[in-house]
Amino acid sequence: MIMEELDGGQHTHDDVVVAIDGPAGSGKSTVAQAVAARADLRHLDTGATYRALTLALLRQGVPPADADAVAAKSADLALELAPGRSGPVRVLLDGSVMGEELRSAEVSRAVSAVSAVPAVREQLVALQRAVISLGGIVAEGRDIGAVVWPQAEVKIFLTADPAERARRRARGESPEALALRDRRDSGRAASPTRVAPDALVIDSTGREVADIVEEIVALIAAARAGRDR
Repeated sequence: MIMEELDGGQHTHDDVVVAIDGPAGSGKSTVAQAVAARADLRHLDTGATYRALTLALLRQGVPPADADAVAAKSADLALELAPGRSGPVRVLLDGSVMGEELRSAEVSRAVSAVSAVPAVREQLVALQRAVISLGGIVAEGRDIGAVVWPQAEVKIFLTADPAERARRRARGESPEALALRDRRDSGRAASPTRVAPDALVIDSTGREVADIVEEIVALIAAARAGRDR
């Protein structure tokens, strides 16, 4: 469900959609937030929707590995997205805004299993698309440009060296653990990590965030100029 837009504004379809995909530790969240701020766009972290649903299931005692139970219970959860005119799209569970609790170790351990359930992906992709369709947004995830919103005007796939990505992870995942997660995330049937054919692949290894943001903001400016012709 999409709540009425916050901040009292109506945002129309008159601005670009930016898709930023990539694996864990590639820098996509940091870059997406900075790009949205620079370009005065909304920011949607689609991973937060999967984490919120996972948290709700854990609170209700649903085993993440039980795909049938996950699929059956997910449809009954009160999960909402609340977009404003710009800035982060808020994720609400049972009417409460979700924050750091989505990043707990328990949720991190369970979210891959939950997000691999096709019914979960179908439910959350529909929710994500409803927000993205409003326009004027930077959406980050794993297959935004390839599957969720292939018509995005700017498509980026961020990657980085596995050792660099492991170093960036706050939870200290080893390169080996990260590689295993990559194989699992890219190989699963639902919501796999995927590079859109027309996406610009950016390797963030050793690069300053500001440089990457500048590169993407320039692409947004070009896309906006194209709309004005």
